[in-house]
Amino acid sequence: MEFIEWYPRGYGVAFKVKRKILEEQSEYQKIEVYETEGFGKLLAIDGTVQLVTEGEKSYHEPLVHPAMLAHPNPRRVLIIGGGDGGAIREVLKHEEVEEVIMVEIDKKVIEISAKYIGIDGGILEKMLSDKHEKGKLIIGDGVKFIEENSGFDVIIVDSTDPVGPAEMLFSEEFYKNAYRALNDPGIYVTQAGSVYLFTDEFLTAYRKMRKVFDKVYYYSFPVIGYASPWAFLVGVKGSIDFMKVDAEKGKKLGLEYYDPDKHETLFQMPRYIVQML
Repeated sequence: MEFIEWYPRGYGVAFKVKRKILEEQSEYQKIEVYETEGFGKLLAIDGTVQLVTEGEKSYHEPLVHPAMLAHPNPRRVLIIGGGDGGAIREVLKHEEVEEVIMVEIDKKVIEISAKYIGIDGGILEKMLSDKHEKGKLIIGDGVKFIEENSGFDVIIVDSTDPVGPAEMLFSEEFYKNAYRALNDPGIYVTQAGSVYLFTDEFLTAYRKMRKVFDKVYYYSFPVIGYASPWAFLVGVKGSIDFMKVDAEKGKKLGLEYYDPDKHETLFQMPRYIVQML
């Protein structure tokens, strides 16, 4: 038995699976959980791989820590999406964080992730019951939330791919609201899809961000379970130099994939994409 996610142009990523653990239709999407042969549990939403438990840190670490280590004092953090709990787990490794708000539109994703995936280390259960000392959960629309709230040092968008339902999270209007919601200095980071297979979407998002943020950076990382390399985009408000991170602080975090000492390796991109950018 296999689970296959098909990307554009007939490219697929496949896992051999032992069994299907769960399939549920929420108000917003179809959620599936499988047990794979070699990569632990697999979480899929509307047929797309969100993570495999043996390897999910190859996504969550490069999503979270470069931005957190580039900011001089990330005390208040906003996560849009991230219902599997991986992003907030990584954010909370930073001791200076005083509050992290996670806005997830689909409560069912959080409940299933807490019960069947378990990468969050119990954080989601505490947040669902409003008992986490630093983490606050908002079930709602991240686009609307960011229109109405501000005062964040770091904003992390951990959404589905930049097509379909998540398209608004890659709009110029959303970037303007995110810029306003950031403190100065502030830093915004989002996943931006497969470098090779979502190239047009990646380039469009980059160009829109450049109209809004003071500085925009792009980087990539090989992610287990995705059509790698996977792209990330960073927008800076103020004077943060994203080319530099606090590597000494990063060494204390016990990271497995992202290496703060080799931060410069994030910025390697295929030559033809650099030329388009």
